[in-house]
Amino acid sequence: MQMILDALLPVILITALGLGLARINLVTGEQWRGIERLAYFILFPAIIVETVARADFSEIPALGLGAALIGAILIVTVALLAVRPLLAARFKVSGPAFTSIYQGVARWNSFIALALIGEMIGATGLALLAVAMIAMIPMLNVLSVLILSRYAGGSAPTLKRIGLDLVRNPFIVSTTAGLVLNILGNPLPAPVMDSVHQIGLASLPIGILCVGASLDLSALRRPGAALLIGTFARLLVMPALVAGLCHLLGVTGDALLAGIIATAVPSASASYLLAAQMGGDHRLMAEILTVQTVAAILTIPFCLAVLV
Repeated sequence: MQMILDALLPVILITALGLGLARINLVTGEQWRGIERLAYFILFPAIIVETVARADFSEIPALGLGAALIGAILIVTVALLAVRPLLAARFKVSGPAFTSIYQGVARWNSFIALALIGEMIGATGLALLAVAMIAMIPMLNVLSVLILSRYAGGSAPTLKRIGLDLVRNPFIVSTTAGLVLNILGNPLPAPVMDSVHQIGLASLPIGILCVGASLDLSALRRPGAALLIGTFARLLVMPALVAGLCHLLGVTGDALLAGIIATAVPSASASYLLAAQMGGDHRLMAEILTVQTVAAILTIPFCLAVLV
């Protein structure tokens, strides 16, 4: 428990700093957007390239962990689609609101996962995080777009557009580049890799600052059924599912820990942008992201203590 708290406390403090900086307008809204883009397209991909290029995948259960994560996503997707009529009838959850619940439950914030996995597991954990990205990001992007196009009434992108978005996704591009370097024996000169390493070091604090800056604490005053379902199905059900599947597949140790962390963190901030672009309930999405981030302070230690 002490290790969990030691890993989580810096994330909480940096998140609070980001919230404070946004409140006093030391960094304005448009400036935050630029910082987010820098972290998303440059800083975070740098640490992925370095980690994957240097990882020894023969030492980690990549297939088992990937299968557990994919299995959890599919189970949650089927379950939410099955209960959607009940949510509409009992709790008046509209189609756009349902899409925000789905994104809130299924997607994950890789910045927070990076912080926790790097602190608790180290270099091996970052390689396991790369496995999680390979397994989850393409599937979640496609499923989120399909759910939104079906239930939000927004303009659905073509298959070509979806494919291009996946090919251009910086996490997928950086993971692929890292895999190529890994297969080639990491032929880049040491100064180049050191530069990539230094760039990647900035990804953690900057990414977490952006998470804090995006919080809207007023959402805590208006909880509803959709907000609560979207919050706690993500923070409690998803990690429990992955833990169960990992045990069934014989995935233990650091890989189990990485899988639980990847599914116990809040949803991705990009969920809000996709909801706004495709007709989803972007206000509900923002509320879910905020409440998840605050609640995760308690639920992440609980999940790690109970499930690992």
